[in-house]
Amino acid sequence: MDLKECYNSIGADYEDVLRRLMNERLVRKFVLKFLDDGSFGDLCRSLKEGNGEEAFRAAHTLKGVCQNLGFTSLYEAAHVLTEKLRGRQTDGCEELMNRVAEEYEKTVAAIKMLDN
Repeated sequence: MDLKECYNSIGADYEDVLRRLMNERLVRKFVLKFLDDGSFGDLCRSLKEGNGEEAFRAAHTLKGVCQNLGFTSLYEAAHVLTEKLRGRQTDGCEELMNRVAEEYEKTVAAIKMLDN
């Protein structure tokens, strides 16, 4: 799968990120670095611990990374969760977190399918 196909498969905006970064090699570099980003793991851990402050920070970071990379579907899910966590309360976040996790897994699976 090439980079544009990867973006299309996850409902992401390839043309927008390519316009901003101006180079497919650079887009690929940052997309691959996404696999090493720890914000999703931090989000899972902090929600499990009931730590609203850390959960908000992790969700906000994930949202920003996704926005920068044009990962529209994951960005939208992270945005909704970030807003829910803005008050630092973790109660009632399960359904929103499930959507983030689903979009995250789809995104990671697509990235792993990129041609080397």
